[in-house]
Amino acid sequence: MLWPFNHFRKPRLTPPGTIEAIYGMIVTQAREPLFYQELGVPDTVNGRFDLLLLHLWIVLRRLRQVTGGVELSQALFDHFCADMDANLREMGIGDLAVPKRMQAFGEAFYGRSAAYDLALTDSGEALARALGRNILEGRDIESAPRLAAYAEAAIAHLAALEDAALLAASWTFPSPNSV
Repeated sequence: MLWPFNHFRKPRLTPPGTIEAIYGMIVTQAREPLFYQELGVPDTVNGRFDLLLLHLWIVLRRLRQVTGGVELSQALFDHFCADMDANLREMGIGDLAVPKRMQAFGEAFYGRSAAYDLALTDSGEALARALGRNILEGRDIESAPRLAAYAEAAIAHLAALEDAALLAASWTFPSPNSV
């Protein structure tokens, strides 16, 4: 019977469903066939996961700049974790193994985020190397500069958005073939 006390909670910064809509856009973009057909991303579970992490990182970078961005970023990351947990369970991973896998997912996300953040402060070549190592798994390295150019274009595209448009989830990622 806690419902009468809801007025003590902090007001929501985004309308209900916004985090889900943004996460859905991230997943949809990570499934874009052009990444796998033309940019050398392996069409494997790991390739898809790493591309999802890249897009999540891009959006979380932008959300940090919004008023209340820390809370929004955390809500988006929590939604990602809940989705990964549900996917593991749907794949038949046992209850005892799920926490270990989730820890590995978290380590992968934070490791890649740190590498990509560091690469952005260095040069476009550093980002291409980081993406080539993490997403392309060291194969098809000639596609790494194009993937880095896409990531930089997506970052610039989101940076140009008004905060209201970002929070309303009324935007799209740039097409991978437009870079």
